[in-house]
Amino acid sequence: MLFALVSVVVGCRAADTDGVTPVPQLLAFLPWLLVPTGAGLLLSLLARWWTGAVWGVALLGLLAWFIEPYGRTADPAGPPLAELRVLTSNVEFGQGTDALVAAVREERPDVVFVQECEYTCDATLRRELAADFPHRRAVEGGGSEGSVILSAFPLRAADGVPATMGMPGAVADVNGHPVRLQLAHPMPPLPDQVGLWRGELDALRDAVAGDGGTPTVVAGDFNASQDHAAFRRILDTGLSDAARLSGADRTVSWPAQTSPAFGVQIDHVLVSEDFAARGARFLDLADTDHRALVVDLTLHGAR
Repeated sequence: MLFALVSVVVGCRAADTDGVTPVPQLLAFLPWLLVPTGAGLLLSLLARWWTGAVWGVALLGLLAWFIEPYGRTADPAGPPLAELRVLTSNVEFGQGTDALVAAVREERPDVVFVQECEYTCDATLRRELAADFPHRRAVEGGGSEGSVILSAFPLRAADGVPATMGMPGAVADVNGHPVRLQLAHPMPPLPDQVGLWRGELDALRDAVAGDGGTPTVVAGDFNASQDHAAFRRILDTGLSDAARLSGADRTVSWPAQTSPAFGVQIDHVLVSEDFAARGARFLDLADTDHRALVVDLTLHGAR
């Protein structure tokens, strides 16, 4: 039974599909499937069930293969043009707003992406951070629907991505260079909403793929990990995970209560090939179930 369950999940991963419930939910925790697989292998050996032993070894090999990080690792070859620090945080219905404000003042990012920033959170950010971040793009809403991009750089309007929760977009003027900013916050893959989750990730992918070559930063709570096919399709547009580039792949960002011992990385900063990334750090904030992510980016010119 252990092997059968793991085989279904690994089979979907090998077929590059997220399948149906409960496969998308289990795919988020793919590395942890080593535990039931190892237990099944041990039981097979104790029972001298050699077919099961071969089955278990094969599953362990496939899991080890798929646990390897996905995506680009090389830095751009062109000259550096500008530096910027990005912070993204899901403040869980606004409850972590005060902790976020303190983190922003300590980390001093240039651009901040905030998810689940309801009306009180939005008002607090306006009051506390407007002096340092005079430019903003937001989708106002209650509960989990509100989202905000704060920027020290001038912003001009850009189309966001229509979704259940706010995913605003903007174009920043980073020392004279346009950079597309897109906040990500698709619906989570709840058992009865997997189709909606997949559709909103696909809409995000389509928006990024149609951007036309502008240097791009997409950041937020993706409600997906590198083990989800819908997320890998976003990476396949040419984006790279900044945590991966910084050597922090697989670092847990949710749930914060069990990190870093157990969980999954669903909070990401994705960058186009124009960027190098370093110093990715996951921050523990009070009163939210997500860890914040800070990363330093360098924008490079053409080769």
